[in-house]
Amino acid sequence: MVKKIALLLAVFSLSVLHCDANAVVILQYHHVSENTPKSTSVTPSQFAEQMQYLADNDFTVISLTHAVESLKHNTALDNNSIVITFDDGYESIINNAAPILVAHQFPYTVFISVAPIDAGFKGMMSWQDINTLSEQGVTIANHSWGHEHLIRRQGKETQDQWQVRVEDNILSTEAEILKRTGQSVKMFAYPYGEYTNKLEAILAKHGFVGFGQQSGAAGEYASLTALPRFPVANAFADLASLTVKFSSLPMPVIKQNISDPLLVSGQWRPKLVLTLDTQDIYPHQVMCFIQGQGAKKTIWLSENRLSIQASSDLAPGRSRYNCTAPSKTKTGYYWFSQAWIRPQDNGHWLEE
Repeated sequence: MVKKIALLLAVFSLSVLHCDANAVVILQYHHVSENTPKSTSVTPSQFAEQMQYLADNDFTVISLTHAVESLKHNTALDNNSIVITFDDGYESIINNAAPILVAHQFPYTVFISVAPIDAGFKGMMSWQDINTLSEQGVTIANHSWGHEHLIRRQGKETQDQWQVRVEDNILSTEAEILKRTGQSVKMFAYPYGEYTNKLEAILAKHGFVGFGQQSGAAGEYASLTALPRFPVANAFADLASLTVKFSSLPMPVIKQNISDPLLVSGQWRPKLVLTLDTQDIYPHQVMCFIQGQGAKKTIWLSENRLSIQASSDLAPGRSRYNCTAPSKTKTGYYWFSQAWIRPQDNGHWLEE
């Protein structure tokens, strides 16, 4: 009888691990074109292949609003849930991506900045295009007024002045989207994927959900003001590598010692300490990588705490620490990414 009960408990535990969870993979696209910068592009044929793969392999493509509500309230989503997003509002979205998405009846979100559309920049959708998508049920969301580096202060701007300016930027953009499309979903994609704890606090103050460009699946422990997305472009558009990301799981990071991506002057080798729920992970299988420095051995501080640190200074600009681990019981890898942003040694930014 004891053995029978133990067996039943084991089966029950596995069934819990395999049940639906509030986890989702969010994809980030820019251009769907053969004639745009490769660093931010997939070709129409690549995009069609990727969408067909999702359709053929039991993935459930859901709206971003549905995913956010599930994450907010910790409610279950179907296994293999995927969200499709586009940043900036390029015309290749309506010309090349939309017909493919309509054919599959996949929902998607377009994050837009107002100023480039108002100026009629080459390659951008018009407001008429955006309204056409909106009328078709596409979610239109906030990507700042002019696609600015929002984390940077201007000239001799004080912290308070910076906050007022950034708040006005975000709220004015949201108001303009509402005026133009009738939508106000209060979802914000950080331009260039750049955010700080202070910028997150502004979003939280006004009830916005924020999205970065650090890779990984979104789940129970993810910050609602810095949700991860997998960028899909150039070398990261290859279907063979994408299939691993499509099936990725949110790394169960219970706690981390640093959450602010903005590095303090001179501290260019941040030591990141993560506390994990290791129920479904073998600690020795956790692998971490440092952008520009390759694989880095993790140091386990206890049964569920590890540290990872760059062996040389991170380069000025944007970089990441990525950690992955296979699941004990499911198909897929747990995935975590911490974004970092650093100025040059003289305090100036690479792009000024």
